[in-house]
Amino acid sequence: MSMRKYWLGFNAVKGIGPVRLRALRTHFGNLEAAWFASEAELQAVGLDRRSRANLLKARTAINLDQLLQAVDDLGATALTLDDPDYPMLLRELPDAPPVLYVKGTLFDADQWAVAVVGTRRATTHGRDITCELVTPLVHAGITIVSGLALGIDTAAHKTALDAGGRTLAVLGCGLDVIYPPENRKLAAAIIESGALVSEFPPGTRPEGKNFPVRNRVISGLSLGVLVVEAPESSGALLTADIAADQGRDVFAVPGRITSKTSQGTNRLIQIGAKLVMSADDILDELNLTRSTVETQSQIRDVAPANDTEAALLQHLSDEPLHIDDLCQLSGLPITTVSSALALMELKNIIRRHEGMHYTLARGRGESYLLD
Repeated sequence: MSMRKYWLGFNAVKGIGPVRLRALRTHFGNLEAAWFASEAELQAVGLDRRSRANLLKARTAINLDQLLQAVDDLGATALTLDDPDYPMLLRELPDAPPVLYVKGTLFDADQWAVAVVGTRRATTHGRDITCELVTPLVHAGITIVSGLALGIDTAAHKTALDAGGRTLAVLGCGLDVIYPPENRKLAAAIIESGALVSEFPPGTRPEGKNFPVRNRVISGLSLGVLVVEAPESSGALLTADIAADQGRDVFAVPGRITSKTSQGTNRLIQIGAKLVMSADDILDELNLTRSTVETQSQIRDVAPANDTEAALLQHLSDEPLHIDDLCQLSGLPITTVSSALALMELKNIIRRHEGMHYTLARGRGESYLLD
């Protein structure tokens, strides 16, 4: 908790994003030391003059303890990249938000997510198609991610809730500034069956520059992005571009070539997006069955079973790690580690590879059931 306030402090400093914060942390060893570093030390790290000035000003203007209290008063949680509850899919990104403000609850099962985005000026047809696609996805155990905007976003969130599923809304402002205001009731409902998520500190207004930044989180939380309706100038197409850069799957609903709201989606299909006519098209492309998500959610709910598994999971990822390295990192004897890994493999929490290397049993585009 004592270090968390420095994460929040840096997150409120303009000009210091994920890359610069990582450099500061690496150079100084921890964020507390970086927060109190001299201007000369900050310059030596490569921080530009404006960013240095912003940080020095923030030190005197920001009360870090009040920042923590503001999040608590909001009924929210501030997750940092050091927190085990930070979403795994999002953590993989090189520009993952250092701090993620959450109001509601994030579950392990939310890694089985699909983003649904589109134009704010949705047609009746677009809203109907959103309902037809989102409902079976929710019944398959998929969490729906969107941006709380009017139009397709709103339809996606509402359909997920009506179907009894989970949905996450990623905001381009602080969690205490619901935008658009028309969706305040929807936001309250989402908190009860999912979460509002933002990388912006409480009090941040919904400025235009925030939304392209927000879009990378929408796709980053998801296995794939579905664009339902979008004219060629739609921000949803930016989300699709970001998703492709992140290695996420991109899906699009085709429409009439004379329809302005289909020009963007048709263009996406033309350049390689997966054409979608049913929810099964999405599940098949992600290599999921309707039972896979539910089965794996149950597996995740029972792990880790003990302190040993928890210790090993702190060091396991998608990158293969040798058992000897796991012993060294965890400080546990080889017999304990070997026995725990065998049980974790049986529960399909991890996978064993050649040469006694191990990874998490998680990865985009593969089935998670035992072979």
